[in-house]
Amino acid sequence: MPQRFKKPTEIIWRSYRRVPVAKLPYQQRKWVLDRGSLTKRLVHASKGDFKVIISRQHWAKPSLDERRLLHLPLGQRALIREVSLLCGGIVWVKARSIIPLRTLTGTERQLAYLGERPLGAFLFKSKTMKRGPLQIASFRHSGNNNISA
Repeated sequence: MPQRFKKPTEIIWRSYRRVPVAKLPYQQRKWVLDRGSLTKRLVHASKGDFKVIISRQHWAKPSLDERRLLHLPLGQRALIREVSLLCGGIVWVKARSIIPLRTLTGTERQLAYLGERPLGAFLFKSKTMKRGPLQIASFRHSGNNNISA
């Protein structure tokens, strides 16, 4: 079973004009800062041996910095999806997505029922969704450095 994410209160997301090397090493920059689909890159890099494992998906209150970023009222819950993206059976990416209730209308209602389908595949096909500024958080977990975006 995949490991749980750190508590959101322990992760601080930041926007940078230029990301410091200490926050995002050079070898990870091409992957994290690329404007294209990370899912597509992972599928290609793994020669199709790609899998999404859901760690947790539930309705909860996002962390304070997540609420601020998404302009959510203090008590409002959102759909929180935490997944691991595996290439060749190895976790390459851990992702946490916050999906506000107001987003789950029309075609975007499907976001609540993705299951083990990658979120990126849906987002890059959507005509109504657009990518906003990238935010980065770095944290230590299980003795490894982890970068999330």
